[in-house]
Amino acid sequence: MSRKHRRDIETLNMSFLDTICNAFGALILLLIFTKIAQPFNLEVSEKELDGKLARYEQELNDILGETKEVQRERNTVVADVSQEQTEIERLEQQLARIRAAVKSDKDDADITSELAGQLAQAKQKLSDEMKRLLANYKPPPDEYKVGGIPVDSEYIIFVIDTSGSMRQYQWDRVMRELRETLDVYPRVKGIQVMNDEGEYMFKSYRNQWIPDSPARRKAIMDAMKNWNAFSNSSPREGILAAIHEFYDPNKRISLYVYSDDFAQGSINAVVREVDRENHAQDKDGRRVRIHAVAFPTYYEVTGGELLTAGQYAILMRVLCQRNGGTFVALPAKRDI
Repeated sequence: MSRKHRRDIETLNMSFLDTICNAFGALILLLIFTKIAQPFNLEVSEKELDGKLARYEQELNDILGETKEVQRERNTVVADVSQEQTEIERLEQQLARIRAAVKSDKDDADITSELAGQLAQAKQKLSDEMKRLLANYKPPPDEYKVGGIPVDSEYIIFVIDTSGSMRQYQWDRVMRELRETLDVYPRVKGIQVMNDEGEYMFKSYRNQWIPDSPARRKAIMDAMKNWNAFSNSSPREGILAAIHEFYDPNKRISLYVYSDDFAQGSINAVVREVDRENHAQDKDGRRVRIHAVAFPTYYEVTGGELLTAGQYAILMRVLCQRNGGTFVALPAKRDI
């Protein structure tokens, strides 16, 4: 091989080696640059991720805040609905009471009409001879007390309203009326004292008569001073309990009711219940006479009569008329 040709081959080899070295060098530089850029890219990615997380947290907090606001609004709506429902129930109860009062007034009017019809029939049946006899008739002096209350009974029951109005404003007059009534009966076979709920003053004498004696009468008056049994201001329970427990076709009984109020119930319903208990078909008439004393609590305290006080007066006037007794309305203290 000629020297010139060998020189060309060596030059070619050197150029190839230079090219390969340059390629390896470029590759190494590329790897170096890539390694240097990776931390920067990671740092940028972490910052972007932190920003996204912050935005997501903010959005979550916003959603939670809106949820709480919606919940508060829901609770407010539920409370308003509950309040409206309570108001509706109250109005429904008030409407029921008004309807009951209207029905009671109608029933009372029916009773009054019935009594008026019976009275008219009785007047029509009276002959001139009967009128003359009645005009000249005078009862024995020991048969009646002042006010026309019969005192021919052998047993007496007192049904006394122990409500707050009676205890606070009328108790001294109640005790005076009780004492005067007992004085009219010098001697009886049995006494009983109950309140308007049917609760006995002396529980040891429940469902039995208290033997009459001066000592027993004194014990009754002493117990009256501090007697403070629960009362719902309605004589219905006491009247029915007294008749139910002590009715006896072989006994003459007088029932005295002391009260100032008839706060609940229907007058007509009470009249029917008493008619069933105090049998009208007895040959000698109803065995339990019902007398009543009305105390003017509301007239004295408020300056005018209330509806329930008037209802008590209507109820007891009807019961006294139908059960052979007398109704007495006491005057207010300022009218005495």
